[in-house]
Amino acid sequence: MPLVWISNCIKMRRLPVTPLNIMKIRHILLLAASLLAVQSFAQGKVWRCGNEYTNDANIAQQRGCKVMEGGNVTVVQSPRVAAASSTARSPAGSPRVESSDQRSRDNEARTVLESELRKVEAKQTELLKEYNNGEPEKQGAEAKNYQKYLDRVAEMKAQIARNESDIAGIRRELGRLPGAPAATN
Repeated sequence: MPLVWISNCIKMRRLPVTPLNIMKIRHILLLAASLLAVQSFAQGKVWRCGNEYTNDANIAQQRGCKVMEGGNVTVVQSPRVAAASSTARSPAGSPRVESSDQRSRDNEARTVLESELRKVEAKQTELLKEYNNGEPEKQGAEAKNYQKYLDRVAEMKAQIARNESDIAGIRRELGRLPGAPAATN
């Protein structure tokens, strides 16, 4: 249609042949060609078979699928997730460890974690004693400079919170070890 209009305009001298008009004509032709190309990519019929979609009529007839109406369908396939095996597998090429060796490693890890837990709990007890429910004793220059005292109290509170976090982390690690006793808080 635009081609006929352009040719008629040129014949009737309504559209003089100038470089600017030639450029406009090229743009119109390019637009018309692109519209025709887009139409050729238009989607045909799409059938829905449960949770699957197909544009193959033979498959749709075999499965008794229903035609989708009302617009184009875009289906993005997600990557397939491999089924989880019942046993944990080690990476390829890693050496196989005997069960007795693994038990001794687990026991050693448990011993290290338990001693670390005792140290951190002792430090927590010491920090709480020094903190004195948010009112620790003032030291030296803190009697004259109240802001120094407040800064030290805030730092003590932060240390106590970090220490509590450390204790919780160590207890979690102990709970993850095989043959772990029930967690106590």
